[in-house]
Amino acid sequence: MSLSAEAIATLSHVSTATITTVLLKKGLRNVWMRGTKPLQLGQKRLVGPAFTLRFVPAREDLATPESWSSPISTRTAIEAMPEGCIAVVDAMGITDAGIFGDILCARMVKRGVAALITDGVVRDLEGVLGTGLPVWCDGYAAPPSVAGLTFVGWGEPIGCGGVAVFPNDVVVADQDGAVLIPQAFLDQVLAEGPEQERMEAWIVNEVNNGAQLPGLYPMNAETKARYAASKK
Repeated sequence: MSLSAEAIATLSHVSTATITTVLLKKGLRNVWMRGTKPLQLGQKRLVGPAFTLRFVPAREDLATPESWSSPISTRTAIEAMPEGCIAVVDAMGITDAGIFGDILCARMVKRGVAALITDGVVRDLEGVLGTGLPVWCDGYAAPPSVAGLTFVGWGEPIGCGGVAVFPNDVVVADQDGAVLIPQAFLDQVLAEGPEQERMEAWIVNEVNNGAQLPGLYPMNAETKARYAASKK
């Protein structure tokens, strides 16, 4: 699935908090990936199709430094990442083995990857920050991935932070973390997200002008009529 420039532009103005509200109204409660915190404060909101990578627990005969040269390796996976994708990595929430360091992140930047998102951690923190790659993760650690994980593949369904992520699902990440928009719900989020943002901005303005919350948030019939009038 190619994500249109228009869709990216629209979602760049819709917060992850708003997206979770829109999807909650559709019956989807589990779309926020736990442990996906911005590595740096102030990272701008990013939108892209998910490129999935998966680790399983470390097994001593497989998780070795030699495995880094294997055809099934994070190195090979990075060479398959298309420009504009968001790499979403299932690290099983392991926080004492860094899945990617500065060299791998630098290569991702060269390939035009938009961001790295994982429920695990990175290593070589100073170097990773130096690459400029936007990262959402659960922290950082010195040991390499093979100290706690075995890399097994890419381009397949994964679980990241307790959320099922399929290749090319849409990912939006901001200061609140990373959320998933299933492809089947993308058009609805594109339609309803911007309106939800407009409505909440109007409500905030009302609060700043001294309005009380009951009847305002959520809106009663009278407030809905005032809001509708304000849009004309």
